[in-house]
Amino acid sequence: MGPPAQPGAQGGRGAKGPPARKLLCMCSLSLCLTYLCYSLMGGAGPAALRSPAGLRGSPAPGSLRSPAGLRGSPAPGSLRGFRAPRAPATAAPPSRASNASSAWLRSALAPGEALAAPGGAVEREPQESSTTDEEPSRGSPTPDYGEKRLPQALIIGVKKGGTRALLEAIRAHPDVRAVGVEPHFFDRHYEKGLEWYRNVMPKTLEGQITMEKTPSYFVTNEAPKRIHAMAKDTKLIVVVRNPVTRAISDYTQTLSKKPEIPTFEVLAFKNRTLGLIDASWSAIRIGIYALHLENWLQYFPLSQILFVSGERLIVDPAGEMAKVQDFLGLKRIVTEKHFYFNKTKGFPCLKKPEDSSAPRCLGKSKGRTHPKIDPDVIHRLRKFYKPFNVMFYQMTGQDFQWEQEESDK
Repeated sequence: MGPPAQPGAQGGRGAKGPPARKLLCMCSLSLCLTYLCYSLMGGAGPAALRSPAGLRGSPAPGSLRSPAGLRGSPAPGSLRGFRAPRAPATAAPPSRASNASSAWLRSALAPGEALAAPGGAVEREPQESSTTDEEPSRGSPTPDYGEKRLPQALIIGVKKGGTRALLEAIRAHPDVRAVGVEPHFFDRHYEKGLEWYRNVMPKTLEGQITMEKTPSYFVTNEAPKRIHAMAKDTKLIVVVRNPVTRAISDYTQTLSKKPEIPTFEVLAFKNRTLGLIDASWSAIRIGIYALHLENWLQYFPLSQILFVSGERLIVDPAGEMAKVQDFLGLKRIVTEKHFYFNKTKGFPCLKKPEDSSAPRCLGKSKGRTHPKIDPDVIHRLRKFYKPFNVMFYQMTGQDFQWEQEESDK
């Protein structure tokens, strides 16, 4: 059975806009794809393609300057030129997009797949768990009664966006039971079957919600189809964060485990002189949220996906948790009284539960000090991400104000 049609109000398949708007969207998206192709082909294009800082004029190579065409409101379906392929055995025929684009879509997002660094000297960081060094939380203990059920809600991403903080906060709710570790069922262990997955879940009583979080689901091509096959009404939560900050945080985590890896500046570019960003590096690719979201919108309407701001989860955790509880159909029990700000770590922690001897704060792997990054590299990354951020805002109907956040710095 094919995927469900998207409701028109949610901007799904059936959404149609004025011809002029659709033309602008198509042109803008085509230009963004062109830039990505040049990035992936190693800088064969002219020097004027140093960044996608705004595609205002003619789409001819050499005159790509800024994505003014993105000022319209493209429907999510307008990104279907970026549709990620399924597994090789069932992959769709190649689209009209360039071979380089097709290769880009197929590479490196599969968990465990390694990418060659410039010159082939080292392997880049494979797609990994964002909390491999986390222990299961001691909060919301699993009862010895009830039964194990498949999850009704999933935190599907993104890595280094704030998923662990969200999971720990929602587990403070008495009507939520969640797995403390990341099961990675829909990306790494799918062949083990749903019964294996069910047995991983905690026991719950009738009326309680079973949850799990695995951030790599969001960038796994097969995950939407597999989750939809399990339960098409599954609620999905995505924690997103400024993609530049997220990439640096991702690198910082890898650096703590592999101090011998190249610098962030080396890994971020295919050609530093031309300013060509290496979008094949997973730390960069994960932050192109609009492309990944398009894959999910083939199977789930926007009404089943909640986007949580990783930044607001730090400055206003109670406010973001109110949205999460409403989305899950829960009474607002986790409120501001559950949080305190940890000055040492620089983010909120849960206050000590009545049945625990210690506050529930994130582990030592959270709140690491980021390495100092060349400001020019950050500037180029901001230009690279900007058109994709704008598309993401339009697809979700939410402005996360990442550009405003950067201009305030």
